[in-house]
Amino acid sequence: MPYGIYDLHYNRGTVYLGQSADTPTFAVDNIAQWCQTELPERFPNATHLMIEADGGGSNGYRSRVWKRDLQDKVADALGLTVTVCHYPTGASKWNPIEHRLFNEISKTWAGCPLRSFDDVLSYIRDTKTRTGLSVQAHLVTQTYEKGVKVLDEEMDALNVQSHDVCPLWNYTIYPRSNLHST
Repeated sequence: MPYGIYDLHYNRGTVYLGQSADTPTFAVDNIAQWCQTELPERFPNATHLMIEADGGGSNGYRSRVWKRDLQDKVADALGLTVTVCHYPTGASKWNPIEHRLFNEISKTWAGCPLRSFDDVLSYIRDTKTRTGLSVQAHLVTQTYEKGVKVLDEEMDALNVQSHDVCPLWNYTIYPRSNLHST
């Protein structure tokens, strides 16, 4: 299961290849890993993170686990203010990660047998374009549980503020050490 992060500014992709399930926790763990390794390298003074995400799947706007884990593992743990803007259902084709990263990966491995995780990682890492795209790939061996539930009390404890425009799809999660008044 691949989970990709595309840095528009530097034209760099990072793909985390999971051996388990595509869950919200898997998605957030990969974002947190990226924030710990690549964010300081390219944006050493960053205090905010902007995520453009599809409206469904592991990082869907309805997912309580996604929001809880972003709060715990990114906003609180790393001290980052996280703004999330979800693409509406059926509009993921406008997400740059689809046509600037995954489209290019698909071209790289077209016609190649994907027989092992090493092969898949190699093809992903070999993805490059004339415009300078480079891609890193990492194997994630952790097992992720499906069907995790988040209680109403946990949701109430999140420091999330919905935006005025499309509030279900656009929101900001603030570190709880810096409670934001609504």
